[in-house]
Amino acid sequence: MTRPLGIIMLDTAFERPVGDVGNAGSWPFPVLYRTVSGALPRDVVDGREGGLMAAFVDAGEALISQGARALLTSCGFLVLRQSHLAARLSRPLATSSLLQLPLIAAMLPTGRRIGVITYDAASLTPAHFLEAGVADPSALPPVAGLPRDGAFHGMIEKGEPYDHARLAAEVLEAVAGLLQREPTIGAILLECTNLPPFTGLIADRFGLPVFDVLTLGRWLHAGISGE
Repeated sequence: MTRPLGIIMLDTAFERPVGDVGNAGSWPFPVLYRTVSGALPRDVVDGREGGLMAAFVDAGEALISQGARALLTSCGFLVLRQSHLAARLSRPLATSSLLQLPLIAAMLPTGRRIGVITYDAASLTPAHFLEAGVADPSALPPVAGLPRDGAFHGMIEKGEPYDHARLAAEVLEAVAGLLQREPTIGAILLECTNLPPFTGLIADRFGLPVFDVLTLGRWLHAGISGE
């Protein structure tokens, strides 16, 4: 029997195509979803969701009661709550694709770094990286964020229509700018769970390995599938 992965969702209403964490078609195994009412993207990105921790735990336990053997979330910024939430849940939880940073770093050739593409660079702090397992401040990865006046922010925070071409261009521009600024980058990690629909485009355009919430979820599911 294939065991499901549970995904704790923020309270959103925008379109989620295949590749997005919130589309069941993105996964090659069963997934279960549970939304935390009132967990708005901007509040989570800015770290203002602390009062909802009990609701996140309740959502996770509800998924576990439905059969989920492990859990993900739908926002990489929730890595700030990784230790707190994982300690309170009865099954393993991975809050963010950023948890892959130490593993990716260990695999790269000498002199190569990981470049992080994030929803909001100004809000991604050393505290987030510390929770992800990057304990050395000198080892923080270079980061590029999506523009606050751009298509992604407009779609997620303002309800603007999903425009694949605009979104793709915005992501590719962010990656290109980061690589121009940091030519030693040897791998890309996508913090935002809405970016994996563009993983293939990034890999093809820049010839680098790309990691995201889907690579994390597949790895996590592989660990529970033999239970």
